[in-house]
Amino acid sequence: MKFHALAAAVAAAFIAAPSAFAELAVSANDNKQVLVNAVQGVPANPPPDTVSIIDLAAKPPKLVAEVNAPTSVIGPPLSVAITTDESLAFVTAAQKLDPADATKTVPDNRVSVIDLKANPPVVVGTVEAGAGASGVSVNRQGTLVLVANRNEGTVSVFTLANKTLTPAGKINLGDAKSGPCHAVFTPDGKRALVTRDGDHTISILNIDGDKVTDSKRDFGIGYRPYGVDIANDGKVAVVANVGRGQGDMDTVSVVDLQAVPPRVTDTISVGYTLEGIILSPDGKTAAVVAHNGSAKPKGTPFAYSDKGKLILLRINGNKATRLAEAPIGVWSQGVAFSRDGKTILVQNMVEREIQVLSFDGKRVKDTGQRIKVSGGPSAIRVASPR
Repeated sequence: MKFHALAAAVAAAFIAAPSAFAELAVSANDNKQVLVNAVQGVPANPPPDTVSIIDLAAKPPKLVAEVNAPTSVIGPPLSVAITTDESLAFVTAAQKLDPADATKTVPDNRVSVIDLKANPPVVVGTVEAGAGASGVSVNRQGTLVLVANRNEGTVSVFTLANKTLTPAGKINLGDAKSGPCHAVFTPDGKRALVTRDGDHTISILNIDGDKVTDSKRDFGIGYRPYGVDIANDGKVAVVANVGRGQGDMDTVSVVDLQAVPPRVTDTISVGYTLEGIILSPDGKTAAVVAHNGSAKPKGTPFAYSDKGKLILLRINGNKATRLAEAPIGVWSQGVAFSRDGKTILVQNMVEREIQVLSFDGKRVKDTGQRIKVSGGPSAIRVASPR
């Protein structure tokens, strides 16, 4: 679809419902990394990375706009965040093309601010975080943004006002090898959890207004904690432990945030090489994307499969049990729920598409719909409820 046609579709979507938000999903798409014969590399003369805006309120969901903005598939598929009022999106870029050698990538540190209410949406600002800027989150109050800097061992703090991010410091969590992957706010905005896949640790940050400090409460969790999400009631968090990608079963951990101090209360084997993880709006279901060996060479012992898996877990209190699963694409990344919890979007990186599945509370089913995007979809988020 041409850009002008997309812009017209955006206008039509917002004109049709001027008093309501469109229920948006935002997908960041990497054009710098491809998988060819199970080998990850940089294509020749890649086009710019893009950000796709999807209307989840439409039946079926549809692509309504795309805008150029740097991003990266390197790191957890949570390198995009949306304000609660769906007015702004933030997209990080963990890697960029090496200026000295266009066949390679090097760490990047950019964070793009996208005005979703503009017609068409547009990048209105760019700031610098730290090396390997990866997982990003905005608090529900719309005043603070956190960025996990995977190559630096830090979390960047930004204040947000008038569509502008202003640097407000960095939290040092360890040396560069600690690998902060993602930072996510609790619903009340008073704490944040940070996954560290370099040293298998979760850090808790304390937040008072625009002051963010390290609580010094770090705890072990699983092998290489990667993606993390917190339930809308703030009671539990779920963490995807990405593992070593060698065909061993990897795990999801449940963290009881009501405990003093917070602690892991359950860990469940799910699949191998876990990427995206998200909780349903009601907090009763966790959706997890597993590569399932789909990015491995054919014939790899114990590891190869031609499809990834979407696994759904039932969250009951602070425990998790396996609920359902469905086949997905190759080298799949992020996952998102619709506001009513009945539609699930999964990013299939190799196919350059977003797979649409339905969920009735017990069973998950592939609808057959695919939303094509202009790049390898590498991160996806929807807005938190008000």
